[in-house]
Amino acid sequence: MERSSLEDRTATFAADVFTLTEEVRPSPGGRRPADQLLDCATSVGANYRASARARSRDEFIAKLGLVAEEADESVYWLEFLWRVGLGNPDRVERLLAEARELRAIFAASCRTARRNHQGRRLRNERKGRRSEDSS
Repeated sequence: MERSSLEDRTATFAADVFTLTEEVRPSPGGRRPADQLLDCATSVGANYRASARARSRDEFIAKLGLVAEEADESVYWLEFLWRVGLGNPDRVERLLAEARELRAIFAASCRTARRNHQGRRLRNERKGRRSEDSS
């Protein structure tokens, strides 16, 4: 999936969560879970955008890890809303499915980035040893 389409997808997710939290917040006991959900759901897209501006491969991987964590936290809070019956059930289910997909996408991206980065380090180490051996 292209970066721009994932940026759009995470922004839509955040906007849809915002709509849900506006519905949930006035409910008795709804303020805290709504605020927690809104924080992590908006962080998914914000941190994904920030990963494009990482200054190093390590920073990029760390930011992707944070995106995966925030998506996972979004899953938690949406599951919580579902369990306690807050929010429109259809909207909660749809957002929960999207949060799970985003979590899977970013977790897989993070694993791939780590694996590729480790492979580069190993190749560079081997090249360095060969250079030393030929000297």
